[in-house]
Amino acid sequence: MKIGIDISQIVYEGTGVGRFVNGLTDSILQFDKTNQWTFFFSSLRQNLKPQIKNTIKKKGHLLLEYRLPPSALSFLWNSLHRMKVEKLVGRQDWFITSDWTEPPSHMKKATIVHDLAYLKYPETIHETILQTQKQRMNWVKKGSKIIFADSETTKHDAIQLCGLEEKKIFVNYPGVQFPESSAVEITRTHNRFGIQKPFILTVGKIEPRKNLKSLIDAFTQINNHSIDLIIVGHQGWDKETSKKQSQSKSIKFLSYITDAELSALYSSCLFFMYPSLYEGFGYPIVEAMKCGAAVATSDSSSMREIGQDRALLFDPKNTDELGLSMRKLIEDVDLRNKLKKQGIMRSRDFSWKSYYDKMMGILIKH
Repeated sequence: MKIGIDISQIVYEGTGVGRFVNGLTDSILQFDKTNQWTFFFSSLRQNLKPQIKNTIKKKGHLLLEYRLPPSALSFLWNSLHRMKVEKLVGRQDWFITSDWTEPPSHMKKATIVHDLAYLKYPETIHETILQTQKQRMNWVKKGSKIIFADSETTKHDAIQLCGLEEKKIFVNYPGVQFPESSAVEITRTHNRFGIQKPFILTVGKIEPRKNLKSLIDAFTQINNHSIDLIIVGHQGWDKETSKKQSQSKSIKFLSYITDAELSALYSSCLFFMYPSLYEGFGYPIVEAMKCGAAVATSDSSSMREIGQDRALLFDPKNTDELGLSMRKLIEDVDLRNKLKKQGIMRSRDFSWKSYYDKMMGILIKH
């Protein structure tokens, strides 16, 4: 088969979508020995990593790069729904669309839907993102033959909130690959960020849906300054939460860090907290488990689905319950050790080989 895929979101490192596109691209290049792929990439200022370019060429596939900003493509494809994508990528048997735009096409399209946060919690989504995703999903409903959902939660939401046909939707859990951390890397990371005390870790873009304000409030209520809270994430549009750093010396905000440094933090934290209000998958949960961290996360959406009985679950809207979960994990060493072992086992369920095999099997059948 000839298959086109939009990998434009790959440049957004540190985000769930960026991790997904990077992992999917790697899996295609690693496992596909028979199909011809056309990789579409568009960005005004950012560039693909040379390693990805070289691998695409080495494997005999085609890379098409354009200098079109995401806002322009969104206007062209989501708002106007003009200019068929085959004018840019040529005729394909399938075209797999990205998280941000949904181009018109005469070709069969497969679309990956990560979550429906913009419909579940519109008040936590920036207006530009909200409108873009609404427009995109309107065209997904009308033009996509196959829809891959990151979780049963996302599938259910797509049916209930968007009216998508159940027979079109296939749940395919993303793979999670993450570097192991050595003792040397852990020491180096602690020294770089001035980490001297035991710490609770959380990871997520600083925006309302991640519910970091509630986490900080709960942490402030239970902590006696013997433990730090480290928040790793890019600054989103939730400026007020970031300002809370100055209110406590026990709270540290780290913006962009390398995967090696993040692995070191996962591996050495007292435990990992993920209090998001809603997720379509929740990469950090599995990353933390893979690195051997005990995990506590929200008892809602895909977080319950991914965590199962391998994580401590809490109501993210209940600050007292958040605090109780942290206190329990601080005091109960046996519980932490139990969750560490169970989490490592659960993390093995998410591999890119499995994702690739299921995706290709479905495309071939349709």
